Amino acid sequence: MTDKQEKGAMQVDVQLVRDLAALLDDTNLTEIEVEDGDRKIRVARKVGSAPAAVYAPAPVAAAPVAAAPAAAPAAAPAGEAALPAGNVVKSPIVGTAYLSAEPGAAPFARVGAQVKAGETILIVEAMKVMNAITAPTAGTVKAVLVDNGQPVEYDQPLIVIE
Repeated sequence: MTDKQEKGAMQVDVQLVRDLAALLDDTNLTEIEVEDGDRKIRVARKVGSAPAAVYAPAPVAAAPVAAAPAAAPAAAPAGEAALPAGNVVKSPIVGTAYLSAEPGAAPFARVGAQVKAGETILIVEAMKVMNAITAPTAGTVKAVLVDNGQPVEYDQPLIVIE
């Protein structure tokens, strides 16, 4: 392997791989991928038949029940087209959206409120880490597209600022 290392092959940070594997164990995830510039590391573990059984019934059970929600994602692009004009702030991660710092507190941003560039407008929690989502520009909040405590997907529109 030293020949490959000398010819510019990627140097693997063994401690990082071990830390990512430990994170998989701690969070019960099956895979994790980290990018740092040109370096990308993916750590995955095989799932036994028990987790596969857990995953298989969920879509089958959800399909008949999700007939109405299935229409909602189809309507999402139309809803995005109907968004107010302005800067759409999208979720940078999958997680849970929180509109205020704590239960019962005033929301960070409400429709009609003025926000400054860099000001926190909501929080997305992912893996027990609170990620402040900030306003990319100053302006007026035209729409809040999520509810407090709502799960959000990557790239999902959250707030519109004009």
